[in-house]
Amino acid sequence: MDDVRRIFDLLGLYREKYSASSCVFGYKKKGAWHCISAFAYADESDRISCALLAAGLKAGDKVITIMNNRPEWNSLDMGILQAGCVHVPLYPMLSADNYRFIFGDSGAKLIIIGCKEAYDRIKPVIEKMNSLPVLCSIDPIEGLENWSFFMGTDNLNEYLPKLNQIRDQILPDTLATLIYTSGTTGPPKGVMLTHRNIVSNFKQVSRILDNINVNRALSFLPLSHIYERMLNYMYQYLGISVFYAEHLDRIRDNLKEVQPEMFCAVPRVIEKSYAAILRKGKNLSFPRKLIFFWALKLGFNYEIERADRPLNRVRYWLADVLVYRKWRLAFGNKVKFIVSGGAPLNHKLARIFWAAGMKIIEGYGLTETSPVIATGNFEPGGVRFGTVGPVLPGVEISFTSDGEILCRGPNVMLGYHNRPEMTAEAIDADGWFHTGDIGELVDGKYLKITDRKKEIFKTSGGKYIAPQVVENKLKESPFIENLMVVGENRNYPSALIVPNFEYLRSWCLDKGITYLSDAEMVKNDFIINRIQREVDILNQALDHPSQVRKFTLMEKEWTVQSGELSFTMKVRRTHLQDVFRNFIASMYQNNLEINQRKREKKRKKNKNKGKKNQ
Repeated sequence: MDDVRRIFDLLGLYREKYSASSCVFGYKKKGAWHCISAFAYADESDRISCALLAAGLKAGDKVITIMNNRPEWNSLDMGILQAGCVHVPLYPMLSADNYRFIFGDSGAKLIIIGCKEAYDRIKPVIEKMNSLPVLCSIDPIEGLENWSFFMGTDNLNEYLPKLNQIRDQILPDTLATLIYTSGTTGPPKGVMLTHRNIVSNFKQVSRILDNINVNRALSFLPLSHIYERMLNYMYQYLGISVFYAEHLDRIRDNLKEVQPEMFCAVPRVIEKSYAAILRKGKNLSFPRKLIFFWALKLGFNYEIERADRPLNRVRYWLADVLVYRKWRLAFGNKVKFIVSGGAPLNHKLARIFWAAGMKIIEGYGLTETSPVIATGNFEPGGVRFGTVGPVLPGVEISFTSDGEILCRGPNVMLGYHNRPEMTAEAIDADGWFHTGDIGELVDGKYLKITDRKKEIFKTSGGKYIAPQVVENKLKESPFIENLMVVGENRNYPSALIVPNFEYLRSWCLDKGITYLSDAEMVKNDFIINRIQREVDILNQALDHPSQVRKFTLMEKEWTVQSGELSFTMKVRRTHLQDVFRNFIASMYQNNLEINQRKREKKRKKNKNKGKKNQ
């Protein structure tokens, strides 16, 4: 397995180590699950490489793909890479402005589109471009050349000898991919990653599974993002079959159908899964409801080091018989562990899932670090709740005086495409990449992330607020699905809160509260006061300056599709501050009026005092 030095060497691994008939990728079509064999995967990849060569593409040329997760993504990926080209995978739901910038910045020679929906999104952008790249599609789309025709039938025999020569010339430090990250204050940045960057990362991460037997994994995070893409390679490196979920709304059903031993998620997915469990528990009848919440409390206090103590073993066994095993059924009944990344996970959720036999390990990294810098593992002492685990072997970290995490190692990017000044700012002369995250080492071993350096803000009273810490605490409430804390240069923190509408609807039904719409529901004083109670209780666990003083309830859920969340389901702060600036201003309006009255009163007092002195 050490022969894998370039990403496409995984194909050789399949040919030499794993069965040619083994299921590499699974997908659902017309209600049934189908498999792609290792042989078909390798053969299709070679055909794609030869098609690219036949089309005149050369080493270093950029090829854009725009599609959701599907087996063809992998064949295209390998086909592009072993032809010496650079893969530029894009998320199908980008804005027109981002597509326009990336098409121009990358200089792509070819754009491969997955489906008509993706084509409809980019068509207005393409029509206004002066220099058009070649376009083709996987699904039949009127007006576009179909990929099956584009590939031709005679390319393999004619171009295979040339392909073998090109493959042999590709070095580990050759540029493999450009991954565009969303810019918060400007256009997207094209992160340049080499074969060595990514291979070094998935090899080290694969060690997590050294003593765990995993045959199937479910994949639903976008392969255009480095997190799921690196793990996708790890699955292939270990011979694990990858089954692609139909879409996010079908994850629960797909888990039951596929019965994977593992999957990877972002905290929002785990939070929503927990909320669904909690909602069912709330609706149980007595005494089952009492048993449910006893098991929940037991799980919240789970400690790995103490779980095997005799009394605790009895408690967790009983909780498993009565409650936890039913939770596992909702996840397909075979899930052994879950990887969480992309944002901080509330440690209480990690504990409860461990107690239920579904071990969650957190990882941390950025696109620029391919992505993993640190992750938990299943060695003794490999997990510490509230941290992202030990730093990966071969990767170094350091800290600046203000706590910013620096990273150095084979996983660090070449730089930003066409942005030399930005690259020099991100990677210093000693090779340290400045992550922009604030953190610390716990017990000299476990990396803990406290916040994004750029997201920490200061109130008008000079107090620094780490918004993610506050948000994670308030999301412990079953009434709150998502939120964003604001308050820079203001007197106190406030929050835009997205209620957990499913839970709230159930609660309203129990209380006999009627409403015509979610928008009307969140304006109900009874509901506002109930959520105020939740905020007041959770505020007690926060330092006084960090406590949320005011909030506004949102009328609808924040989603990737509607633009409030990034495709890793993180809150898009700059965007939301702009969209909801009037709501934010209103939470400080009364305070502003009070301050104005105070200033006016003080001015009059000083004026009268001056007259008296005269």
